[in-house]
Amino acid sequence: MKRRVVVTGMGAVTSLSLKVDDLWQKILAGESGIHELRVFDTERHKVRFGGDIYDWSTEGYIERKEAKRIDRFSQFAVVSGIDAVSDSGLDFSKEDLFRCGVIIGSGIGGLNEIEDQVGRLLAKGPDKVSAFTIPKLMVNAASGHVSIRYGLRGINFAVVTACASATNAMGSAFQAIQHNVADIIITGGAEAACTPMGVAAFSNMRALSTRHDNPQAASRPFDADRDGFVMAEGAGLVVFEEYEHAKARGAEIYAEILGFGASGDGGHITQPDPHGTGASRAMSGALEDAGLNPDAVDYINAHGTSTPLGDKAETTAIKNVFGDHAYQLNVSSTKSHLGHLLGASGGVEIILSIKALQQGVCPPTINLENSDPECDLNYTPNTPQEKPLQVVMSNSFGFGGHNASIIAGRV
Repeated sequence: MKRRVVVTGMGAVTSLSLKVDDLWQKILAGESGIHELRVFDTERHKVRFGGDIYDWSTEGYIERKEAKRIDRFSQFAVVSGIDAVSDSGLDFSKEDLFRCGVIIGSGIGGLNEIEDQVGRLLAKGPDKVSAFTIPKLMVNAASGHVSIRYGLRGINFAVVTACASATNAMGSAFQAIQHNVADIIITGGAEAACTPMGVAAFSNMRALSTRHDNPQAASRPFDADRDGFVMAEGAGLVVFEEYEHAKARGAEIYAEILGFGASGDGGHITQPDPHGTGASRAMSGALEDAGLNPDAVDYINAHGTSTPLGDKAETTAIKNVFGDHAYQLNVSSTKSHLGHLLGASGGVEIILSIKALQQGVCPPTINLENSDPECDLNYTPNTPQEKPLQVVMSNSFGFGGHNASIIAGRV
């Protein structure tokens, strides 16, 4: 018999806020974390805005000397992980550390370190490349540093599935606890790709919005005038815990993870399946895993990146899975507030989905001003909508045709 899995701690690092409760309030208020990029000189770039965390500091979390040995994406993971563990009330000195693990996703990993060290190599020669280069840039560094922080010796690995990375990581954590591999897993995603090469590469793919006249209105999922996604960075980590274990220690339980589904498009390396077939399979797989009918779902935190093809394909996929109930659902994309955190998005979005579940409020999709006739669902435009919520779903779809959906519900 599969064991039940609950969420007992949450931590987030975003351009809008560094704390979960404050982030949630700003989302409900319709605020945006998008601005002119400040973490590097954008003068020569075609796209000069995004969701960078320009005032970032690890002070109070990581010693200064240690922070210099950790890439920015891993710093985000460690800080959000510390907040999630603190929120959970866990004392690992009382736990079997071989039953406690870490699974963290990232689409790209240490891009900052790659760019820095290539610059050093070309300017100063191979002897000047840092000895810390590989431990900083490797994608599994985030999960490694979080596990080292607490001395956790259970299951520990990284997941790399582009923008589905965090949700795939959480799905793996969910299954590991279900099948008695672990009792506690810190999971989610971290990303720091707001770099000169990262922004230039996505820009040259024509994937990014170019709405320079009003950056805060640039991320506009499902709007007829959407023209691409907005780059952002950060992390969202949660503590997954076996239900009886959480109850025994008197933990506050935020939600139960009910189901997970994943699939591949098997089509194009960057474009989504226009019929939403792969995305549909991830959502229906999550429902099947949870033992739920489609009409049990009340709210979907959509992948909703603000790309012309992606938002239309996701709308089609939701209709494929939910039929007439698709029009009864509340759907929203919190990327309208935060931009796209790539491999970290799913971690932040499950947190916001759980806050919605707890408070009975669907967060809005801001900047939704002009209706796209091919995107005709209730995307919770511009204003939060109160609604009794029992079951919520979060979607993440990534380059490579990676699709993942996760479902949470009230306990």
